[in-house]
Amino acid sequence: MLLQLLRRYLRPYWSLLAGVVVFQTLQTLASLYLPTLNADIIDKGVVTGDTHYVLVTGLWMLLVTLGQVAATVVAVYFGAKTAMGFGRDVRAAVFGHVAALSEREVGRFGAASLITRTTNDVQQVQMLVLMGATLLVTSPITAVGGVALALHQDVGMAWVLVVAVPVLLGAVGAIVARMVPQFRLMQVRLDGVNRVLREQLTGVRVVRAFVREPVEEERFAAASTDLTQTALRAGRLMALMFPTVMLVMNASTVAVVWLGAYRIADGDLQIGQLTAFISYLVQILMAVMMTTMLAFLLPRAAVSADRIGEVLGAEPSVVPPAASAAVREADLDSALRGTVELRGATFCYPGAEEPVLHNITFTAAPGTTTAVVGSTGGGKTTLVNLLPRLFDATGGEVLVDGVDVRRLDPDVLWDRIGLVPQRALLFAGTIASNLRFGRPDATDAELWEALEIAQAADFVRAMPGQLEEPVTQGGTSVSGGQRQRLAIARALVKRPAVYVFDDAFSALDTATDARLRAALDAAEGVREATRIVVAQRVATVVSADQILVLEHGRVVARGTHAQLLETSAEYQEIVTSQLSAADAVAGAGAGAAGGAA
Repeated sequence: MLLQLLRRYLRPYWSLLAGVVVFQTLQTLASLYLPTLNADIIDKGVVTGDTHYVLVTGLWMLLVTLGQVAATVVAVYFGAKTAMGFGRDVRAAVFGHVAALSEREVGRFGAASLITRTTNDVQQVQMLVLMGATLLVTSPITAVGGVALALHQDVGMAWVLVVAVPVLLGAVGAIVARMVPQFRLMQVRLDGVNRVLREQLTGVRVVRAFVREPVEEERFAAASTDLTQTALRAGRLMALMFPTVMLVMNASTVAVVWLGAYRIADGDLQIGQLTAFISYLVQILMAVMMTTMLAFLLPRAAVSADRIGEVLGAEPSVVPPAASAAVREADLDSALRGTVELRGATFCYPGAEEPVLHNITFTAAPGTTTAVVGSTGGGKTTLVNLLPRLFDATGGEVLVDGVDVRRLDPDVLWDRIGLVPQRALLFAGTIASNLRFGRPDATDAELWEALEIAQAADFVRAMPGQLEEPVTQGGTSVSGGQRQRLAIARALVKRPAVYVFDDAFSALDTATDARLRAALDAAEGVREATRIVVAQRVATVVSADQILVLEHGRVVARGTHAQLLETSAEYQEIVTSQLSAADAVAGAGAGAAGGAA
């Protein structure tokens, strides 16, 4: 997977990589040339007392060194630019692909793991690109050129190279082989730390309310300890690398000096040649050591690349229709705008023994309100999630404006539906930026109109910044009821043909709930739309045109409030658990009157 990732996302940077190769080659050749010049200064200048030769050759060495530095700077700049661009492109690709996944795939990976894969894992591969841009050119040229020039100085000491290089490669290879599983485990442990930390930060109020700080501290400490122990095991193996390299390098240098001293005494070798041979030996072993640095990064980057590949390779279960076959706005019957119909819709999670929804059939027409009630876990949220294609039905059909949602152009579908989810979520920004989330061109007057309908205008006006009041991530700077009303206002600003309220009034008191529903009934553009309401509170649904009673994923009853009070035992049980008999009958009368009106 690592090679595929590099080949795919480095392709736009081939010109920069070519520049890296050229300038790294120049600086490596300059580095290899310097020991030869140094040997000439010693043997032809210092030993013979030729000062002019020393000065001229020394000046030439200075020019070569300056050229080497300049080439290195340019090569590192090109390499860094390549690595940063590569990291940006991979992060964008992962983020874009995750955005296209359905809730099923996102839930399979988990939010904490996806964050780690988008940040830390990409960073590991990016670091490999940065180091590789330098080492993959420098190390081979240095190793091969160093061996050739060292043998040119003296063939008699070649046995040192024959012994030192394989020993070093073998030792490093054994260490790296043991590091790979530790790095893989370390990324998993990092996911665990992120998951625990994310839960604790999100649920900090619950933790404090139940005085669970000590328990959560122990939980985080356990996850952190697991990561620490894995990192220490990998660190200990990594720590062996450099001492191993230095041991082989120093032992080889001692062997060269020891053998070279005898050869100088016999007149077979000059001092400058010995110095150059030692320099080339050090360069060769340093090239091997730099390769070990790449070998150190390689296993961790390979693990990270596999994890990135798992995300990029995940096939979304909700696939948009082909562009040529997608039904667009112009193809829809305007007379059906806002009509929602389910025909035998069934949904089953992968691997589940029983479907969550069984053969759901109903029609919600424009200008009407359809309510869905039932016990917790009955499949109400799953049902409304089929409409905007957060999930796709595994059986039957879900139609909007007479067209199966799987054939609709996604932009057309999402333009039709305004969803207020069960858990109201606001984004970091301002009140205005959140309200304009579905329609960026909405005016301030339209924002205030939506806030008035959603019963949120009063508390927004009381804020110092009003529409420009900052909102923290997740909307934690406002209360649950305020957050819910702002989410409703956000859907109202969008002006969709279908409103889906998934238990969107649960955080509101009874009086605010009643005022909000009355405002929705009176608001132009809302009363003509199709409204689908999931609710636990009977008072919220008594005036609905049709009520679906959902039990264990099946519609066990349907009708108005008055009809269901007479015919449905399940609905009667829900009503009597919340209202007295008199209130229920009164609600039935009000609902009938509202329907007649």
